[in-house]
Amino acid sequence: MSNLPAQSLWFIALLPPPDLQEQITQIKQDFCDRYQSRAALKSPPHITLYPPFRWPLATIAEVKTLLQNFAQTRSVFPLQLQGYGAFPPRVIYIDVLPSPALNLIRQDLLTALDQTLNLRDPRESQRPYRPHLTVAFRDLQRSHFHRAWSEYRDRPFQAEFQATHLTLLSHTQHRWICDQDFPLHR
Repeated sequence: MSNLPAQSLWFIALLPPPDLQEQITQIKQDFCDRYQSRAALKSPPHITLYPPFRWPLATIAEVKTLLQNFAQTRSVFPLQLQGYGAFPPRVIYIDVLPSPALNLIRQDLLTALDQTLNLRDPRESQRPYRPHLTVAFRDLQRSHFHRAWSEYRDRPFQAEFQATHLTLLSHTQHRWICDQDFPLHR
């Protein structure tokens, strides 16, 4: 008899290359060390395409097949990160510059998940998409938020990378881990 749950939490994201992930993780660590915000360290740096959802482990292959087929129809595309942003009073993030390619891949992915797997999050269609890479959230206290935001709001940050794959992440033992990458067409 297995101890695995019947359903697990998953989400779909774009991850920057390892060197940029390391740089962003150091920023997350700074928030942990100086502002006691640890929650962002529980996942790799990422841009969310589809937020956390529950899916049965027994049929996760259906999601993976869809992602594999979807990714093969999409091309690699550039993304630019510039500066910091915030969703007061708890979230500070690295800003992703507007990208028609990112918006299109996300919208098409939402449509594919809905039409093929009947997977839809009603909140996603009701709010504007604001792509970002979170560096502090949830456990960032209001008093720490104001201090951290006054320090980071004008701090420079700039990076570019090619989005080369979609990543399915799973929630395991209080952390998000990369389950599988799905390469985009080159």
